[in-house]
Amino acid sequence: MAKRDYLSDFEQLVLLSVLRLGQGAHGAAIRRDLEETAHRSVSVASIYVALSRLEQKGLARSWMSDPMPVRGGKARKHYELEADGIRALREGKEMLERMWAGVGRALDAAET
Repeated sequence: MAKRDYLSDFEQLVLLSVLRLGQGAHGAAIRRDLEETAHRSVSVASIYVALSRLEQKGLARSWMSDPMPVRGGKARKHYELEADGIRALREGKEMLERMWAGVGRALDAAET
């Protein structure tokens, strides 16, 4: 990932969901995970757009599964993180932790 090629919040959420889901990471599962865990209602289309960008950036990769073992079962496109994707998540987490450090009191004071 290029030094100035930052991830959007949504891209980070999608990468985190792919990491959480492991081998089960496909569009519908990622959508469910984002709705249940991040409380974000998103379309499958927006997830696939983000996944395509993440693949272009070299942060994720995809493969087609075998067809589902039911009549007329279709193959699914699954995703996993590349090493650069894991690195990007670590860097994003570290940056947010640095930014949050020491603002707890200021945030509490701002609420009163």
